Amino acid sequence: MTDATSQNSVAGNERRTSSLYTLDARTRRRNAAETRFKIYGMTAVGIGLVFLVILLVTIVRNGIPAFTQTSFDMPVVLEAEALDPNGNRDPAEISKVSTFGYNPLIEQALERLVAEHGIETEMSGADLRKMVSSGAAAQIRNTVLANPDLIGETVTFRVLASSRVDGYMKGRVTRDDLARDKNLDAEHLNIVDVLSEEGGLERAFNWAFITGSDASESRPEQAGIGVSMLGSLFMMLVVLLLALPIGVAASIYLEEFAPKNRWTDLIEVNISNLAAVPSIVFGILGLAVFIQLVGLPQSAPLVGGLVLTLMTLPTIIISTRASLKAVPPSIRDAALGVGASKTQAVFHHVLPLAMPGILTGTIIGLAQALGETAPLLLIGMVGFIASNYPDGITAGFLSPNSAMPAQIYEWAKRADPAYYERAWGGIIVLLLFLMTMNIIAILLRRRFERRW
Repeated sequence: MTDATSQNSVAGNERRTSSLYTLDARTRRRNAAETRFKIYGMTAVGIGLVFLVILLVTIVRNGIPAFTQTSFDMPVVLEAEALDPNGNRDPAEISKVSTFGYNPLIEQALERLVAEHGIETEMSGADLRKMVSSGAAAQIRNTVLANPDLIGETVTFRVLASSRVDGYMKGRVTRDDLARDKNLDAEHLNIVDVLSEEGGLERAFNWAFITGSDASESRPEQAGIGVSMLGSLFMMLVVLLLALPIGVAASIYLEEFAPKNRWTDLIEVNISNLAAVPSIVFGILGLAVFIQLVGLPQSAPLVGGLVLTLMTLPTIIISTRASLKAVPPSIRDAALGVGASKTQAVFHHVLPLAMPGILTGTIIGLAQALGETAPLLLIGMVGFIASNYPDGITAGFLSPNSAMPAQIYEWAKRADPAYYERAWGGIIVLLLFLMTMNIIAILLRRRFERRW
């Protein structure tokens, strides 16, 4: 008995000497595993942020030059003998002079500009004209047709420089590149350097990139994204006017009123599957149904909006049903308990509380549709199909146009590096649109958010 009591006393003393704050081996291993997991998570987040920063820096660095453009301030003598030989100032007669008839005036103006800055060169006016945009003649002609009284006077025009000169001013084109270039040579760049130092040539903000339309491959300096921005706007209006009411109505029926049977289960499965269908499939569907079967105009924003509506509906339905499910059942029970009908309970109580999630899901779906390219290419909404803004609301929906993602795709595949630069600039504009839509979603969510 004495020995047993002694052993128990020793064991009790040993247990009493251990503290709750002393970690055993198993606890230390668990804590180490948790620490490692935190490190893994922080590393993953850090890697994601690094790639995000690299992406944003690349987009901004390559796209910002598209928002500036090099131009010449060039005094042009509008000779009456060349533009209005009869002196009648008749617009019909003046319009007979094509853009080729204005090229000699541009060449003479460049020769005078070079001489005024004391630049000695053996280049002819035709060689000097390679430094300005091929659209300069059309710009001067349009000004003369709009103001025939300018004929016979000297008018200073701000004309765009060619894409090569503009690239040289932005650092995109170097003197080494001219060894393989048939348009410019080192002597052209010497003239550009002198004109840049003395103020005859400057680089300024390019509003035409934001407000203009696409241009041919020979005039990348004149290309803009404004018309395609308007095409995207009309498409988003179609998607908003169709996808929101149809998607919300379908969600309310399936979630609140539809009986639970095999047919509703089949519909729910198909909606979930449609949300994962590649967008190009919807483009093929739109081409077959809306254009070939129904006969709607090809390349119209209305058709693009209908295609994007089909693609966006599953996303809106799924997000709306999730928002309706998030409303506590007690809200429905309370409304029904005080005598409200099923419809009144849904539309007067459940739907207002689910509105933040519905609006957020809708705007996210619109943002996804705004960036789609493949279905738009299949229905013909490519670049360089609309040179002017549409005349009125109806024309905005039915006239051929492009969209921002399709325009960016067209620019990216063209050979001239100036178009590649504009593709990056278009991505910046598109991202600004997406950020705006997401900010609106956040504001709407906070505006209508309810707590229970």
